[in-house]
Order: sequence, then structure tokens, then C-alpha cells
Amino acid sequence: MVELEMAYATLEDTKQLAEDMLVFIVGRVLENRRAELKAIERDVSKLEAVKAPFPRMSYDEAVKVLQSKGSEIQWGGDFGGADETLLSEGFDRPLMVDGYPTQVKAFYMAPDPERPEVALGVDVLAPEGYGEIIGGGQRIHDADLLLRRIAEQNLPAEAFDWYIDLRKYGTVPHAGFGMGIERCVAWLCGLEHVRETIAFPRMLYRLRP
Repeated sequence: MVELEMAYATLEDTKQLAEDMLVFIVGRVLENRRAELKAIERDVSKLEAVKAPFPRMSYDEAVKVLQSKGSEIQWGGDFGGADETLLSEGFDRPLMVDGYPTQVKAFYMAPDPERPEVALGVDVLAPEGYGEIIGGGQRIHDADLLLRRIAEQNLPAEAFDWYIDLRKYGTVPHAGFGMGIERCVAWLCGLEHVRETIAFPRMLYRLRP
């Protein structure tokens, strides 16, 4: 993972940085690695279409889109790989989906003050069926709220003592995201499976190295 965290940042800041970073990465790959892309028979026209701004969609809208395409997803459920593929088809660049239910997101994801049942988070779905490559959003910086969320999810509070202390002593509002390096490379290179991007993938017949 590539993990980025920003002090005094919001969900919108997170979206903007994610978009800027992906556009930059794609641009540099096209600028410096066209020969390698040609060698692996990657259709570079797919990457040349990756420009800002990225399309954006709320979780509420996404559920309706999926249902219209035959998915049995209901509000409150998390998206699987097939759902992400259905959502991103028709787009020639990554799709940003925000406002997921808090129940399907990590305990530290900040709830929307106006709709506490949804989180101030975003997933970035790559086109061509490659699914989520970035996930992030605003974090909870209030220690008391964090403790409540830990209790709601039946997590062992003692395991997070250090995390709570970080919020008690000197934290600030913050946001960020994680990008899956292998997933991103698989998309950039047009590979069939993410294991092709890993130097030593763990397989059923090989666990080491």
C-alpha cells in the first residue's frame, strides 16, 4: 500500500489528491514507459483517456445503478468485485464512489455530521473491471467517538489503547487514503490477475518465499 495522511484535510481534499495522483502516475507511465507497455500489448489509448475530472457517484446512486443492472445489492451492503465492475463499466477513467454506510467501513472512518449513518469516505474504482484501487476519507479524531465506534463494532478496546492515546494527546482533524500498489499496476498494465504484479505471490502450491 501507498498510505497518505494529511492534517486538517477533508473528504474533498482526499478526493482531489487521489485524482491528482492517479492522473500524474498515468501521465508519467505514458511518458516514460511506452516501450514496456507496447511489449506487454497494453492498449495505451485506455490510459490516454485518464484525465481529470473523474466521474463521481454517491453510494445511494450506486445502489440504484446496480439494482437497475440486475444486482441484488440492498442499501447497507458492501460492494463485491462484480458490483465494482458493473459500476465502472461505461467510464473511461476511474470512478469515485462516496458516502458508504458506516457499518461497512472501518471504525475510524468519520461519520457524516448531517447523515451519521454514512461515512465521509471514498473508494476509487478503476475502469476496465479492475475494481477498487484507492480507499480513504476523513478519520475520527475525537477519542470518545472512537471508543463508541469500537464498542459498536464489538472490537477489543484494549487492543486500541495506543490508537486512542494518539487521539487524546495532540491529534488534529485529518484525512487520507491508501492505494493498492499491485492493483494499480495491474490496471496500468492491463494484466489479467493481480498476482502477476507481485514478485513472490502466495499460491495454493507455493507459500514461500
